[in-house]
Formats: sequence, C-alpha cells, structure tokens
Amino acid sequence: MAEDETGEVPKLPPDARLESLDQRLDRVQQAEAKRTRRAEGDPGSIAGRLVLNQLIGGPLGGGVVGWLLDRWLGTAPWLMLILMFVGFAGGVINIFRISSKSAGSNRRDG
Repeated sequence: MAEDETGEVPKLPPDARLESLDQRLDRVQQAEAKRTRRAEGDPGSIAGRLVLNQLIGGPLGGGVVGWLLDRWLGTAPWLMLILMFVGFAGGVINIFRISSKSAGSNRRDG
C-alpha cells in the first residue's frame, strides 16, 4: 500500500461483512466452549467413572482370558478363577492410583 507523508499506512474504512463474520465467529466459539465444558464434566465424576471401569473391567477381562485359556488347556475353572482375582487386584491397585491423583489435585486446588 502507499504510505502517506507521515510514513504510516492509511487505515481502511471498516468492512461490515468482516465485522459480521467476526461476530458470528465469536458466537460459534462461545457455543463450542460451552459444549466442550459440559461434555468434560467435573473431575469427581470422571474419577468415579474410572473407578467403576476398573472394578468391572479388571475381573471381567481376567475372567474372559482365563476362560479362553481353560478351554484351550482343559484346566476349567482354575485359570478363570485365578485370572479373575488377578484382574480384581489390578483394578484395586489402579483405583488407589486414581484416588491418589485426585486427592493430589484437590490439595493443590484448595
């Protein structure tokens, strides 16, 4: 652009289309921020879901793997029972990890 005598680039008049676009973009960004905040949830409910997943998934996964090994090796029901308890123990260990993380973040926040 051409510079005027003071060395500054002259300002162009505001364009109504650009202002309208900026306003619409701001509205969409605010709506997206609200939607993502609502989808994330609070840290307590997230920790609760993680605990529930560990209590269900650990024994269930161990039981399924044990059942498959029992069918393959012909040792029914021993491997299924052992791996269910191993899965439960792993889930409890993970619950302790989750609770220590959430307790640590609560101490820092408060």
